[in-house]
Amino acid sequence: MNAFLLTGTTGPASLQATTLPTPTIGPTDVLVQVKAIGLNPVDVKTTHGKGVYGRLKDEQPLVPGWDISGTVTQVGAEVTQFSVGDDVFGMVNFPGHGRAYAQYVAAPAAHLARKPAAISHEEAAAATLAALTAWQALVTKANVQPGQRVLVHAAAGGVGHFAVQLAKSLGAYVIGTSSAPKREFVLSLGADEHVDYTQVPFEEAVSPVDLVLDTIGGDTMARSLDVVKPGGTLISIPSGLSPDLTERAAAKGIHGYFFLVTSDGQHMQQLAERLADGRLQAHVSCALPFARLPEALRHVESGKTQGKVVVTL
Repeated sequence: MNAFLLTGTTGPASLQATTLPTPTIGPTDVLVQVKAIGLNPVDVKTTHGKGVYGRLKDEQPLVPGWDISGTVTQVGAEVTQFSVGDDVFGMVNFPGHGRAYAQYVAAPAAHLARKPAAISHEEAAAATLAALTAWQALVTKANVQPGQRVLVHAAAGGVGHFAVQLAKSLGAYVIGTSSAPKREFVLSLGADEHVDYTQVPFEEAVSPVDLVLDTIGGDTMARSLDVVKPGGTLISIPSGLSPDLTERAAAKGIHGYFFLVTSDGQHMQQLAERLADGRLQAHVSCALPFARLPEALRHVESGKTQGKVVVTL
């Protein structure tokens, strides 16, 4: 089968096209013929020796990637929820070795859900790591309640555009930050307010909120402390909270968390139900063929994408 290996840490250029044997599956796995692969900032970071590279660097052959949508071609002896021919999607083995940059992936059945018939494989692959991150942050970690005020940074991005939709569906008042050209997109997702971060510091434009979901990192996290209510929550996706920030958050009575998404088929099923009836939509900004995967990753690396980037097989 065709696949991409990560052979260095110089970014997407370190990906090398190759052929590998089709993987074998264990009793609780299914073999998926991949139709589409979703790409994420953590994919880019990993090709630069950051992200989750430290967990994977001793794996050989190192096949990156986690987000897939495709068709089951083989079922392990103990798998009861899927059959050959089922279309499935999910985030495989994150933050471990997903081996998703390939034509076939051996995936734990417990990490997958059935793909809704109403959406394409491209949309399904887009609604995996990013959508799971938004779900686990808002529902599992923060337990967002109706009437709460939620600020989503980079609201037009991969995680952000799912977070806006989910927070709104949970009954929250949602504020999204982005540049001006993405304003209408952010509002179309259900945001009640938009802040153009290029024109005004968000902390000067936003009234106190119950939750900030920070998908940017850096000084955005520190500045976000100024807009969280006492007793509120700040969740950071890209990086942990420094001891100084942790101390500042505690002094203000703010719950500060670093958050790393994990594979979970039950959560994928919750997302699948929302994708099926239109409550949640995946926006694919760019879809390139598998052979151009390194180029697709460079689109993600630009940090300017709206929605998600996928590759197709």
